[in-house]
Amino acid sequence: MSSDRDLREVLDAYAAGKLSLDDTIERISGLRIAKIGELARIDLGREMRCGIPEVVLAEGKETDDLVAIMLRHTEVAGRCLATRVSPAQAAAVEAAAGKAGLLSRHEERAKIIVLSKGGAPEKHEGVVAVLTAGTADIRVAEEARVIAEEMGCTVKTAYDVGAAGVHRLFPALQDLAGAHVYVVAAGREGTLPAVVAGLVDKPVIGVPVSTGYGYMGGGEAALASMLQSCSVLTVVNIDAGFVAGAHAAQIAALARRA
Repeated sequence: MSSDRDLREVLDAYAAGKLSLDDTIERISGLRIAKIGELARIDLGREMRCGIPEVVLAEGKETDDLVAIMLRHTEVAGRCLATRVSPAQAAAVEAAAGKAGLLSRHEERAKIIVLSKGGAPEKHEGVVAVLTAGTADIRVAEEARVIAEEMGCTVKTAYDVGAAGVHRLFPALQDLAGAHVYVVAAGREGTLPAVVAGLVDKPVIGVPVSTGYGYMGGGEAALASMLQSCSVLTVVNIDAGFVAGAHAAQIAALARRA
């Protein structure tokens, strides 16, 4: 859902007498909060304020709590996403969504589940490229892909093009031509984002992935390498596919307006 469409819907509802002036002002301000008992306070205005949808982190939540939050958010906002969803959580959310008459989509590799009342996010002309060094990095890259698509972007992908066989990268970059921003996920020594940033004329976001073992394993070496890059790139936290995808989508949305 785009911020412009949300604003139009609010103003149409006010013009039709379905919303009071006070309710209209509150919704436009982007400060709406929906309480679920004493459990949670859902931010319903984040997309209107920031252009980024409210995304629920499933990791660490009780399954029943996750279900309640997602159903309530979808009921009010029409769409809800959750990241880092376990198979058991996904099954419970899908079952509850079916009973409530909502649509669900489980992106298994990305560990994301999407609930909606129907329809798809409004597309714009922004294009995001997502690359990985190896196949072990795909899970994080897929999280970035889904988030960018949910924010209206077209996403092109090229997986398993890392520096260990760097000749794989060059035809992949040709296929990704036209992207406004590149998200590059890499574990182990984390070389690929710096290489890509030295070859393209668009912003690059490096995503360290928690692969690798031994000294500075678990993504630490990749993070340090990206932070020390001679090439110009932005670096997010280890495994932060959501942050990378959302930031890339913001950049792509700006680029397509230029």
